[in-house]
Amino acid sequence: MVNMIQNDGWSKRRASKAARLARIAPWMKGSVLETGAIVEALQALLEPGDAVALEGDNQKQADFLSRSLVQVDPAKIHDLHLLISSVSRPEHLTLFERGIARKIDLAFAGPQSVRLAQFVADGKLEIGAIHTYVELYARMFVDLMPDVALVCAEQADRQGNLYTGPNTEDTPTIVEATAFHDGVVVVQVNEIVDELPRVDIPASWVDVIVPADKPYQVEPLFTRDPRLITDVQILSAMLVIRGIYEHHGVTTLNHGIGFDTAAIELLLPTYGEKLGLRGKICRNWVLNPHPTLIPAIESGWVDSVVCFGSEVGMADYTRARPDVFFTGHDGSLRSNRVLAQLAGQYAIDLFIGSTLQMDVEGNSSTVTAGRLSGFGGAPNMGSDARGRRHASAAWLDMITNKSATARGRKLVVQVVETFHKGGEQSIVETLDAIAVGKKAQMPLAPVMIYGDDVTHLVTEEGIAYIYRAEGLEERKAAIAAVAGATEIGLRADAKRTGNLRARGIVATPEDLGVRRTEARRTLLAARSIDDLVAWSDGLYQPPAKFRSWENSHANTQL
Repeated sequence: MVNMIQNDGWSKRRASKAARLARIAPWMKGSVLETGAIVEALQALLEPGDAVALEGDNQKQADFLSRSLVQVDPAKIHDLHLLISSVSRPEHLTLFERGIARKIDLAFAGPQSVRLAQFVADGKLEIGAIHTYVELYARMFVDLMPDVALVCAEQADRQGNLYTGPNTEDTPTIVEATAFHDGVVVVQVNEIVDELPRVDIPASWVDVIVPADKPYQVEPLFTRDPRLITDVQILSAMLVIRGIYEHHGVTTLNHGIGFDTAAIELLLPTYGEKLGLRGKICRNWVLNPHPTLIPAIESGWVDSVVCFGSEVGMADYTRARPDVFFTGHDGSLRSNRVLAQLAGQYAIDLFIGSTLQMDVEGNSSTVTAGRLSGFGGAPNMGSDARGRRHASAAWLDMITNKSATARGRKLVVQVVETFHKGGEQSIVETLDAIAVGKKAQMPLAPVMIYGDDVTHLVTEEGIAYIYRAEGLEERKAAIAAVAGATEIGLRADAKRTGNLRARGIVATPEDLGVRRTEARRTLLAARSIDDLVAWSDGLYQPPAKFRSWENSHANTQL
C-alpha cells in the first residue's frame, strides 16, 4: 500500500526529504553531522526557492547555522524564503545582500530594524508580512510550511533527543511544523551528552544534529537597569497602578518590554503596598522572568508566572521558585512562546506596553520612518479575544452596553511619553507606518495595535479611558486631552476636556489622587541591578554588561 501511494504521487515531500538526506550522508555519522562540514552540507541539503525556518527567536539565535548559511554559494543556493520570528543578527540580512534569500516573513527586527528598512527601500528583499509571533508559527502549519528548519538546542543525547532548557521558546513548534510535513530538521547543539536533564524534543522529530563551534547566542532582552528609570516613568507607573490596576481589579496580565513597565513592577512592593493592593492585583502573569519583578515576587505579590522564554542570569532564581515558575523535574524553567502567547490572548485580563508612535485615533506602531522593527507579540496580546467565554471582574468591568448579551473586553493599555528624548512628538496626526507600508508595497499598513482595541492611554498628563468614549470624535478628544504640548494636545478644547473629566473618560493625576511630587526614584523597590541581586539573595546573576562595577548600561530597545 505504501509503495502504491508513493507511485501515485502522494509522497513527493517524503521522497524529496530522502533525497536531501542522501546528499549529505557522506558527512554524517548516524544523526550527527561533522561541525566543519556544515557549509558544504547546507549547500547540498538546500534547494533554490526553499522555505527555510531559521531560528532567530526573541532571545536565542541559531547563530552557528546562520553564520554558516550565509557562506553558501549564491549561484547554487538562492531565492530562499526565510521564515524567522526575529531578525536579530547581521547575517540574517546579509543573506539577502548576497542573493541567497529573496523573501522574508517575520515578526520582529529590533536590532536590525534600520538596516531592514533600508533593504526594503533599496528593493533587496520582499516582505511577505510582518506578523505577530503566534500568527507566524500558525502559518507554518498552513501556508508557510518549512522545507528545512535550522534551530538550536542546549544538548543532544546520543539517541538524538534534545534538551532546549529554560530558553525552549519557539523550538518545539518550529520542529513540529517541519518534521510532520516531511521537512528536514537541522539542530545545532552546544554539546552531545550521554544523558539529558529532560527531553524537550524527541529524537524522532530530528534529522541532523551538528555540534556548534560555540554556545548559541542568547540576548538579555528583558533586563532593564533600574538606574535608567526616570521620574516621568515613575509617574506613569503610579497612574497605571492607581487608575487602572486598582480601579479595575486587574489580577491576570502581561507587561511589554520597557522601562515604563519595569517601573510598575518596581513600584508594586512600595506604592502598591501603600495602597493596600497586595493580593488584590497583579497575581498571575504571562511574562518572561523579568529581573525587575524579583522584588514583587519576594514580597509575596506574585502567585504564578508562565514564560515565553527565559532571561540571561535568571536560571538559578527560577529554579529556586518552583511555586511561581513552570519548571521541569530537573528544576529548570520550561518556556513555550506559542502557549504563552495563547495564554496572553485568552487567559489574561490586561496587556500593557509602550509604543514609538500613536495617531489621533489611537492606532499605534513601532514601525517609523527609517525603522522597520516589527511587532513581536504585541498585536496578539494587545487585541481583544472575541472567542473568550470565561468571565472575570476586570473583563466584565469593560462592559459599557448593558444588554442581555453584553460581553466583557480585554484591557489594552498603551503607555506613551508625549515627547521622545530628541523632542520628537510621539502622538501624531498620521503614523509613519502608513507611508512605510505604501513604499514597501505592503497590502496592509504595519499597524501594531489598532485604536479600536486600545482601552486606555497613559501619558504623563493622565489617563484616557478610551473604552468609555462614545464614537470616534470623542475618542480623538480623549487622546488629545492627555497629549500634552504635542500638536495634537494643543488642539484639545479645555471645555470639552473638562466635560470628559467629569464623565470619567479622562483623569489627571490629581483626579486619581496621585501626587506628582511623590514620583521620585526613591519610590522604586530596587534602584540598581545590585539591588535586584540583593533582593534575590544572590540567585540572580546579571550579565556582565549590566553589572554596575563594570560601568555598563541597559539595552533600551523597546
